[in-house]
Amino acid sequence: MGKFVVKETNTGIKFDLKAGNGEVIATSEVYASKAACLKGIASVQKNAPVAGIEDQTEAGYAAVKNPKFEVYTDKKGETRFRLKATNGQIIATGEGYTTKAACLKGIESVKKNAVDAKVE
Repeated sequence: MGKFVVKETNTGIKFDLKAGNGEVIATSEVYASKAACLKGIASVQKNAPVAGIEDQTEAGYAAVKNPKFEVYTDKKGETRFRLKATNGQIIATGEGYTTKAACLKGIESVKKNAVDAKVE
C-alpha cells in the first residue's frame, strides 16, 4: 500500500507519493501551507484513478481531456509524466525514466497507490 509523505522544505511544504516498496513514484509542487498541500493530496487521490494518458512523445498525439497524465521527453532525453487535475493544474510529477514502458508503469503505480494511501 502506498503512502503520501508530507515534508517541509526551505520554501514551504510538499508531498511525495511512495509505493509499498518505499520508492517515490510522484512528487508535488511546493505549497505555501500544510492545508494547501493536503488539498493537493486529495486532488491526486481523486484525479489519478480516472485520468487518461496523453502521450506527447508520439508525433501527432491525440489530446486528452483533463484530468490526465501527460507523458513527455525532458531536456535530458528521459521520459517523464505529470498529472494534471480537471482544472489543468499540475498536481504531481514523476521522476525521469530511461524508457517509456517504465514511465507507463510509474503511472499505473500512481493510479493504484494514490487512492487509499495514508498521509504521514
